[in-house]
Amino acid sequence: MWKFKFPQEGDVAADIRERYGFDGDLLDIYAGNKGAKVHKWHHYLPIYDRYFSRYRGTPVKFLEIGVNNGGSLQMWRRYLGKDAVICGVDINPDCAQYDGQSAMVRIGSQDDPAFLADVVREMGGVDVVLDDGSHQMEHVHTSLEVLFPLLTMGGTYMIEDLHTSYIARFGGGFKQPGNFFNTVRRMIDDMHMWYHNKGKPQVPALAREFSGVHVHDSIVVIDKAELQRPTHSRVQK
Repeated sequence: MWKFKFPQEGDVAADIRERYGFDGDLLDIYAGNKGAKVHKWHHYLPIYDRYFSRYRGTPVKFLEIGVNNGGSLQMWRRYLGKDAVICGVDINPDCAQYDGQSAMVRIGSQDDPAFLADVVREMGGVDVVLDDGSHQMEHVHTSLEVLFPLLTMGGTYMIEDLHTSYIARFGGGFKQPGNFFNTVRRMIDDMHMWYHNKGKPQVPALAREFSGVHVHDSIVVIDKAELQRPTHSRVQK
């Protein structure tokens, strides 16, 4: 099933350029990475750039769940710039060694609401969340429920590696209740409440404060914005 490994002798940059038509700073930063190891699916690079490029060179407050070898935090520092407030969280105490290198690192579980709230408080708020943590369906849901209400209006919430939604050991499975894409379907229903009027939101954590849900291969992006009642008009000049 999982025969997607890139050949060791392959040209990473060429593969991304040729297959996804993507080029630019983020590709150079990733493909030319030195120092801490960074591991990403190739099709993620253009998706990252699409949603995160507007934050470059700003004092964005960027929270990544999952530190691993520290390479991803290094990549984000190089991409977002010196003014970004970047924090990585991980349950593995070994990750504490990366604190202060490219970002602050805090040790705790993404399944711990108090821990997550403390991290956001220490950051002074959060504009972007990137969930690259355990990929356990229960943990993904808990983090969303805690962090989305704390996200700045106009912010971005991204969850990656959601192919795990189809794997039993992550709490998912095809057409299984825990599959995160079932939550996405309920979010879409909530977004269209004006047309069906079925009462309370099915995903209360979002509180109808989202204007878009974008689904890519293994990635879901949620735009935080107050959901506005639709209006229409006919204009003739």
